[in-house]
Amino acid sequence: MKTPDKPIFHLFLTLLASTLLFTTTTAKSTIEPCSSNDTCNSLLGYTLYTDLKVSEVASLFQVDPISVLLANAIDISYPDVENHILPSNLFLKIPLTCSCVDGIRKSVSTRYKTRPSDTLGSIADSVYGGLVSAEQIQEANSVNDPSVLDVGTSLVVPLPCACFNGSDNALPAVYLSYVVRGVDTLAGIARRYSTTVTDLMNVNAMGAPDVSSGDILAVPLSACASNFPKYASDFGLIVPNGSYALAAGHCVQCSCALGSRSLYCEPASLAVSCSSMQCRNSNLMLGNITVQQSSGGCNVTTCDYNGFANGTILTMLSTSLQPRCPGPQQFAPLLAPPDTVPKDLMYAPAPSPDYDGPGSIASSPRSSVIPSGGGSFPGNPANGPAGSISTANVSSLSYFFIMLLISISSFSFVFSS
Repeated sequence: MKTPDKPIFHLFLTLLASTLLFTTTTAKSTIEPCSSNDTCNSLLGYTLYTDLKVSEVASLFQVDPISVLLANAIDISYPDVENHILPSNLFLKIPLTCSCVDGIRKSVSTRYKTRPSDTLGSIADSVYGGLVSAEQIQEANSVNDPSVLDVGTSLVVPLPCACFNGSDNALPAVYLSYVVRGVDTLAGIARRYSTTVTDLMNVNAMGAPDVSSGDILAVPLSACASNFPKYASDFGLIVPNGSYALAAGHCVQCSCALGSRSLYCEPASLAVSCSSMQCRNSNLMLGNITVQQSSGGCNVTTCDYNGFANGTILTMLSTSLQPRCPGPQQFAPLLAPPDTVPKDLMYAPAPSPDYDGPGSIASSPRSSVIPSGGGSFPGNPANGPAGSISTANVSSLSYFFIMLLISISSFSFVFSS
């Protein structure tokens, strides 16, 4: 049998490696253009690269550790919960503020202090789980030589986020920046987050329902929106289904039950030194409700949260006549601080926001009167514009091995000639 001509064979290897380099080091990321200075609540989908305390996870993103727990419906009443060690590979939703920077939506509030053996690639791919690329960190910090990083250097870590007017198909939504894994499909991601393939394609400006490992998608999560006055410091508060959020300096806790559109707020369990939470001209406290059956229906009176301004908790007394009296307020189930990663979350196409596995407990109203959802959302906000697609390098390790293959092939070509 005739052996292949060696120069031609090695040239083929070089071309093959170059093709692999082109196809494996780029990933798509959704970019939302913007032109204003407004901000919004958004979420990052983050997978822990090692065992970390709750406080350490929060420190990576410079966010409140209690907010991280509540965004994931984890019970904050456990003793010393901020020092609870979370297991490696656990998926968390990280709440952060999304801003408009240089004409696009992103977050630039995260800083990372370099440690020995850090590289831009390891920071991007490992520490931040592919939410940013080494090139983006290099550009954001004007790093001339990425191979030289001084220990203790503070780096800006630009992170993806999206607002799209806080709506999806004219309904309240919070957007999760999700890094696609190798086992993911667009249909699986849509199913897990209670949306459709068509919606994900529209939001992310996709021409086909194809995703690759390392792509970053903007995933709309159904939410409960507030209707606070513009002068309130928490104006625009919006809470995704199945989660909680703190407001008014940890004095108020707001929740959005699964499948609900009504925001419900009550005094937080952490409340220590807070302004009055009693509704004016009433003996009702924040979150309380009274009902009175009549021949015309059910007269409902609620004491609702209306924002936080100048150190004062704003409340609003509202009355309505409803066809029937409301039942007990529904809450998102709270989970015990996890020690292990549930298998269905490790191997599922995408992490489920409504996991109700071991350790989940149903929260119940603490008041003697029946609480009611008193929140509302602005009427029919305009659906946000679809994002555009950008590409970025995603795997420094893949790049290294492919370049090694090219080098070996080139040397073999030279010596065989």
